[in-house]
Amino acid sequence: MSKPIYILNGPNLNLLGQRQPEIYGRETLEDVAAACAALAMDLGLVICFHQTNHEGQLVDWVQEARGQGAGIIINPAAYTHTSVAILDALHAFDGPVLEVHISNVHKREAFRQHSYVSLRADGVIAGCGTEGYLLALRRMKSLIAA
Repeated sequence: MSKPIYILNGPNLNLLGQRQPEIYGRETLEDVAAACAALAMDLGLVICFHQTNHEGQLVDWVQEARGQGAGIIINPAAYTHTSVAILDALHAFDGPVLEVHISNVHKREAFRQHSYVSLRADGVIAGCGTEGYLLALRRMKSLIAA
């Protein structure tokens, strides 16, 4: 079995579909996980899909991926703009990292336009709604095949 792609989600994404649907849409995180699982199967990939509201848990999953994962797709949510700890953990990961944001963070408040994670990411997908996760999976397939 091939190494999994870790798909990691930060705080408040458990409220997807309920919280600010005008920005984040009406799909739930469970919908996103199901779509990712279906596409991963089509692409011949295995995924580990996680969400947490706790920064340290995200760091733990990134560290776990060091030994077990082929790549990381991460939507760190609000931790994008604040977490040097997540950045440091990502720097210790040797595989590809893709950063995903449901909304176009560059059209939002100034504080949302800075990303610590982007300093490590091999690519950033923003403003494509939840389809951004599927785009990231397709790109990840290319990156790990190279």
